[in-house]
Formats: sequence, C-alpha cells, structure tokens
Amino acid sequence: MTLIDKNLDLFEEIVEVSQGAGEIILDIYENSNHRHTFKEDNSPLTKADTESNKFIVNKLKKITPHLPLLSEEEKRIPFNNRSSWKEYWLIDPLDGTKEFIKRNGEFTVNIALIRNNIPVFGVIDIPVKKQTYWGAEGIGSFIIKNNKKSEKIYVANESKEKMRILSSRSHKGDERILLKKINDYKLIKAGSSLKFCLIASGEADAYIRLGPTSEWDIAAGDAIVRFAGGIIVDLNNKGLEYNKGESLINPNFIVTKDRVIKEKLLSIIKETQGITY
Repeated sequence: MTLIDKNLDLFEEIVEVSQGAGEIILDIYENSNHRHTFKEDNSPLTKADTESNKFIVNKLKKITPHLPLLSEEEKRIPFNNRSSWKEYWLIDPLDGTKEFIKRNGEFTVNIALIRNNIPVFGVIDIPVKKQTYWGAEGIGSFIIKNNKKSEKIYVANESKEKMRILSSRSHKGDERILLKKINDYKLIKAGSSLKFCLIASGEADAYIRLGPTSEWDIAAGDAIVRFAGGIIVDLNNKGLEYNKGESLINPNFIVTKDRVIKEKLLSIIKETQGITY
C-alpha cells in the first residue's frame, strides 16, 4: 500500500466524520428551537455547535490519537504549547452559526489537516444540501452528493462574460469600493465556507475577503480550492500559513479560479491603497 493509499483511507474516514457531524447538526436544525448563548467574543453559540464539536473531537481522538487538534469550540491553546506542532487537525464544528440561527441553510462543518503550516486535506460538509466537498494533496478535490461516490471537481476553465464574485451576506464598504472598479461582474451572496466550494466546483470565479476570519473558518476551504486548481493568497500575493503565532486571525485574502483573475484583483486592490484593510 502506497502513502497515498494510506492517506486516502484516512481521508475517507474523516469525510464520514464530517458527514456524521452534519447529521447531528441537521437533526437539531430540523427538530429544535434554535436557542443560543454568546461566547466571549460576542459570537453566537448553539447546541449544534457543541454537539458537533463533541462528536468530531471524540472521533478524531480515536482515529488519530497521536495528532493534536485545534477547534473553535475547544479551550484556547497558547502558542508556546502548539508552536511545535508539525501536523494537527483544525476544526470548525459549525461554520455559519448566524446562518444556522437565521435558518437559511448556509452552514457547514469544516475539518482540515494542517502539515507544516499548510492545509494538506480539507473537508466541508453542507448538511442541508446533503453535499460534502473534500480535497487532498496529490489526490485532487471532490464532491459527494447524497452520500454517494466522490466525483472529481475543478475550478472553471473558461471565462464568463461577467466575473462571478462571491460575497458574504453582509457586504462591507471596502469591498463595494473595489467592486466599482471591476467593469462587469455578477455578485453571488453565500454564507460560511460554502463560498470556497462554489469556486472549487466552477460555480464562481473569485472571493474577496477584507474582514477578520479565523484559521478554522478557511483552512478546509483553502485545501479544497487549491487541489481543485484554484488560488488563495493574501493581499501581498503570498499563500496563507497557519499556526504561525498567538493570533489565529487570518490576513485579508482573495480566492480565485486562476492567475489572471488573481492578478487583476490584486492590481485593483493596489490602486485603492487608501482604503484601510
């Protein structure tokens, strides 16, 4: 058995973990009142967050007891304790809690394997759609529909008349200023890490993020987009790295299907340097 075969067995097992967490979330979503509390940073916390987290953490500890893990819902681990980590799991048990509370269906489960500060595997489960996206280094990116077989996906290889740009539900003023400099575009609004899936599967061309996100929000999507042929860079045209310091907040970044769009967006951003990103 090759290293890729061994990794594939592991990744398929983690895909099933994400789907199991998605089923837990969906059951709560469909059968419970969405009561929530607030965390220290004033972000909402639901029963679905905590139950999904418990399920994922317990499963990962059994499957890979040698690997540390970092989750949005776990106690914060100081950098001096995790600075030596060469490989670890990065988890967001419910990405898009606000979407969950609003009942728009645009919430996900995110699990990524980080190796030497870079995501080498990522899985995103979308419970309401019964779709799972995953991607792995040396293997590619895939979609699973209705728990059937994995189908390979790629970023779009043809340019549309209008650039299809993704936006969060709450669109920031800085991003609107940038969009005015793009002649023709179609704006697609989507919540959570669903945006990464749309680019990886060729349904969108770019995503500009000029606001705070945490590492667990994007690591799985980072892997899926890159292994589908896409690009994710910060505003200095550098790939993102994870677990590099005490802060787990990402720099502003863009995700694109190809270099042409990446260069165009970075050029527009450079022209508008008066904006405070």
